[in-house]
Amino acid sequence: MIDKHHARRAFARAAEGYDDAAVLQREIGKRMLERLQYIRLQPEVIVDIGAGTGEASAGLLKRYPRAAVVALDFALPMLHRAKRRGRILRRPLPLCADLEHLPLAAHSVDVIYSSAALQWSSDLAATFMEFRRVLRPGGLRMFATFGPNTLKELRSAWAQVDGRSHASSFVDMHDIGDMLVTAQFADPVMDAELITMTYENVDQLMRDNKSIGAQNVTSNRSRKLTGKNRMQQFRDAYEVFRSNGRLPSTWEVVYGHAWA
Repeated sequence: MIDKHHARRAFARAAEGYDDAAVLQREIGKRMLERLQYIRLQPEVIVDIGAGTGEASAGLLKRYPRAAVVALDFALPMLHRAKRRGRILRRPLPLCADLEHLPLAAHSVDVIYSSAALQWSSDLAATFMEFRRVLRPGGLRMFATFGPNTLKELRSAWAQVDGRSHASSFVDMHDIGDMLVTAQFADPVMDAELITMTYENVDQLMRDNKSIGAQNVTSNRSRKLTGKNRMQQFRDAYEVFRSNGRLPSTWEVVYGHAWA
């Protein structure tokens, strides 16, 4: 279960330095926008869910010059940056809200776009039902999220130290597809790829994750500070994955789209 209060605070703190650290998120967003060129649709209203600082929102404004783009995020400091994207008369419309409870009218949206946001849902099946509610008939749901092989090195290293939760859990691609069908989405298309980030050391990796708000926000996480002893044990355990002088951090990126 996601501790939403803790997650919101983590992203609020990360807002200032987010763009400098969000290399992976930018790459995923770029690949998602490229996929839109193969979809024939002229939307009037697009909602970018989990918009963060609004980089994808700006890309959507550019790709669809006649559409209104709503940048939705649950961390207000992120939206302070998102609303400055684009041009003076053509900016994202900021909306501070939770993706599980959208303050939007039924059948009012043509495209729901979300890149690296679904993992912050506590009930993904119910979230898909909420997306289905606000989409117009024929509307598009397009997303990228993370699969269960994400941060596998980090999980393995911590498992050598203790049995506590040190990373959020991620839903399998096939289960996501089943949830889309249950929520009455049509023609779901799913695929996945592995992207590996590399680092000089564990501390650099941990700083990078903290800078993008990607911290452990599960409700069963330990509330205690990690002691120097245990942290060193974790560093030592992670070293087994070093290759060509670098430490890997694997992210399983799941892409999908479906129609209302």
